[in-house]
Amino acid sequence: MKYLKYLLAYSLPLSAVLALQWQGWWSWATVILAFGIFPLLDALIPASAANYPQNEEISRLSNRFYDILLYICAPICFILVYFYFQAIQAGGLATYEWLGLTCSIGVVLGALGINVAHELGHRANKWEQFLAKAGLLPVFYQHFFIEHNRGHHKHVSTDKDPATARTNEWVYAFFFRSIIGQYISAWRLEKERLSKKGLPTFTWQNEMIRFTIYQTLYLGTVVGIFGWNMLPYALAIALIGVLLLETINYIEHYGLRRKMGHSGRPERVQPMHSWNSDHEMGRIVLFELTRHSDHHYLASRKYQILRHMEESPQLPTGYPGSMLMALVPPLWFYVMNKRLADQIRQLEHA
Repeated sequence: MKYLKYLLAYSLPLSAVLALQWQGWWSWATVILAFGIFPLLDALIPASAANYPQNEEISRLSNRFYDILLYICAPICFILVYFYFQAIQAGGLATYEWLGLTCSIGVVLGALGINVAHELGHRANKWEQFLAKAGLLPVFYQHFFIEHNRGHHKHVSTDKDPATARTNEWVYAFFFRSIIGQYISAWRLEKERLSKKGLPTFTWQNEMIRFTIYQTLYLGTVVGIFGWNMLPYALAIALIGVLLLETINYIEHYGLRRKMGHSGRPERVQPMHSWNSDHEMGRIVLFELTRHSDHHYLASRKYQILRHMEESPQLPTGYPGSMLMALVPPLWFYVMNKRLADQIRQLEHA
């Protein structure tokens, strides 16, 4: 019955439902849950570094419940977005209400949309990859499917990776560098893939072109159903979801660098090249994303069997709390730079 704990991840969309239904100060319910209650619980509940024995790993891999939990995330996001647009269109909302609803839906799109799309995007099954791309649609970030799998995992913890934060880089500067850099990288990766097949860049086989069309059609559908005044709201919830992702990107590899070999190529990605957290609430609500070292060590490993790695550097708290800390750069540098220095010394002697 251990798998039932992942149902807690759905407390986020449930809080968004309550926000849409009750409005008022409830409009902020998802934000308060994600960045108030979850960090508090992470601080109170002991972190667990326990791993599953091999026989239990096999059992968890054969249990389809873990996959079903992911499959319903994209539909949930689309349903919530639809009712969000309806609530905004109905009017009568105070500024704090529509702002709260916008932030709440944006958080769901980041946590249940992009995060689950990240997990499914690593699967070989076309249906799961379709769901990954669908989850990225309402945040206009479908290029993440290309860049993350073929760019980030190859170049992580090197200067070639726009999604790896540098030492003393403010998260706000990182947002611009990462968002722009990943988009450019996705176009380059598709151009290289097509070139190897002898195909031109401007062809329907180019996923970046298809993604651009799909996202334009999605936005056109929103405008067609709800009107032009919904355009800024559609962009706002997308931006919040993307900034949630990029804040996670920031904390996951902050300051960590792989050694360059004599050939000019970096060493193989090791567990020590990702920051981790074993704090329970962050692990559960983000479907074990916080065990990021094992994910990079073997990207095909499913979330339910990701392991604690002894060599991996540990964040001082769970992902939600660490994200809040990152938004206050002086505090982040004060806490993390000492940990980073210790980790760099270990890397140098590895």
